[in-house]
Amino acid sequence: MADAPALHRALIDALVSRGAIKDSRVETAFRAIPRHLFLPRLPLEEVYRDQAIPTKIVDGEAVSSSSQPEIMATMLEQLGLEPGLRVLEIGAGTGYNAALMAHVVGETGMVTTMDVDADLVDGARAHLAAAGLDRIRVVLGDGGLGYPDGAPYDRIILTVGAWDIAPAWWAQLRPGGRLVLPLTVGGSQKSVAFVHAVDHLVSTSVKDCAFIRLRGAFAGPPTRVVLGDMPELRLHVRAPAEVDATAAYALLNGAATDLPTGVDVIGAEVYGGLVLWIALREAGFCWLEAIGPEADARPVPLLFGFAGKYRSAAGVFDGESAGFYMRPPGDRVPGGPEAEPRPFELYVRGFGEDADTARRLCRHAQAWAAAGRPGAGGLRIRALPIDVGYVPVANEEIIEKRWTRLVLDWPAPPCARRAR
Repeated sequence: MADAPALHRALIDALVSRGAIKDSRVETAFRAIPRHLFLPRLPLEEVYRDQAIPTKIVDGEAVSSSSQPEIMATMLEQLGLEPGLRVLEIGAGTGYNAALMAHVVGETGMVTTMDVDADLVDGARAHLAAAGLDRIRVVLGDGGLGYPDGAPYDRIILTVGAWDIAPAWWAQLRPGGRLVLPLTVGGSQKSVAFVHAVDHLVSTSVKDCAFIRLRGAFAGPPTRVVLGDMPELRLHVRAPAEVDATAAYALLNGAATDLPTGVDVIGAEVYGGLVLWIALREAGFCWLEAIGPEADARPVPLLFGFAGKYRSAAGVFDGESAGFYMRPPGDRVPGGPEAEPRPFELYVRGFGEDADTARRLCRHAQAWAAAGRPGAGGLRIRALPIDVGYVPVANEEIIEKRWTRLVLDWPAPPCARRAR
């Protein structure tokens, strides 16, 4: 353990130097709370990398993790914590995020964190006790119901991806309070900081993110279609019951055409901006992914991925044809996170006899670039209860969920279609 303080200090120094941590209260909390107390069985070198670490696997898929420190810092700054505040966290995980928040709100504040699995709750309690933070309340329950016994809260934060904003989170948030959550917006997740207005929520900050999905009764609708004879190859669509998995697998293993878009990008621009652009315009928007050691042998064009671990690509699936954004043909597969984002020309791989889907995706990329490459930084989101009517004005888009209607004000031309 002699290396722990040095590794801990180096990680926080790096986050501060590149601007991931700006708030002095958040920095002080990160410096005061060692991450290895919450990941006691892992090598220190792994604990103090700026990466997410899966901590519970079910059927080959991570259902809980210790989030990447950079996105933790980003979300804590979005949350705007102050001493004395009452906070509810959905997704206790290891307890590390709750410990950071408790350090900021202090002994006059209160942090309640909850998780859906008893073993995760027990683990978080043990880790918090080891860190000397027994005052944090750790409860077992479905996060979609919140924790009414501690309400109202000044702040509510989710460390799991939510498809919608559950009614309980509205009800348990104090007027003028703040809700921060990884929210599915179109085809990607956004970490959205909402402020509770009189009858709606309005965003004050929108950042890109990627989190494990919320489980329980308030989980989002199914999206997964397993292709072929292995569960590691998946197509995520809006209506999985309508997909013929056998025909889709045959399509993706058939002839393909690669088309250049003429648009140079980095991966973060695609995930943060272009994905939402096409999700708002294409009813057949989808993600194709392969996970595990055989990922590179699967018919998934390389847009995002690490060698021998996973690949994923965003695109459109129309039943008889498909197209996916990708890096240039033959581009190398990175073995891990790259220190600096590497620009590349965006290509589209089209499947099926008619290349119209691929050409359409090329036009989308070109239109997005011509519009100034809008991304999360220019996005404003308002959330209204679904039973409250609303007529969008120019440049606004509507995304309807189960309980919520999202109104997007985005620097982009108006589109005709709605997305989930």
